[in-house]
Amino acid sequence: MLFANITKTSLNEWKNIWIENKDKLTPNRKSGKEIQAYLKEKYILEEIKDKKAKEVVSWNILNNECFSVKLPKGTKPDAVTYYVLLDSDKGQKQKIFIGIDLITGYYIVEGNQSLWDELYAFRGLDEDDIQNPYCVAEYLACIKKFPQ
Repeated sequence: MLFANITKTSLNEWKNIWIENKDKLTPNRKSGKEIQAYLKEKYILEEIKDKKAKEVVSWNILNNECFSVKLPKGTKPDAVTYYVLLDSDKGQKQKIFIGIDLITGYYIVEGNQSLWDELYAFRGLDEDDIQNPYCVAEYLACIKKFPQ
C-alpha cells in the first residue's frame, strides 16, 4: 500500500522492477469471492452489517477509474465488510476493518499494513495490473513477505 509521496526515484525504481519482471508474470488475479473465502479460512471474521460500511467500499470503486474499469459492464459493486479479529501484542483482540468487492476483487484494509500486503500477494495481478509498474513492484514486494 502506498503511503509515501511519489518521487522520481520511486517512479524509476518501479519502472526498473517492472521492465525486469513484466514478461515473467502471468495473470493470476483472484476474485473477491476467493479473497473472502481465504479470509474466512484463515482468520476469525465478524461481519459488519452497517450499510454505510458497504457503501464506502462501493463508492471507492465507482469513483476511482483504476478500480471501476474492472467492473463488468452493467454491474455494480457487491461489497461485503468484516472486522478481522487479530491478537494484539497485549493479548487482546484487535479489530481490523476490511471491505471486499466480490466482483472485482477490490479490497480495503484499515489498521493493518501487513494484512493488506498479505491480501495483495494472495490476490495477484490481472493483465492490466501487469502493465502498471507500481502494481508489479508492489506485488513482488508483497510476495516476498507472503509467498504464495
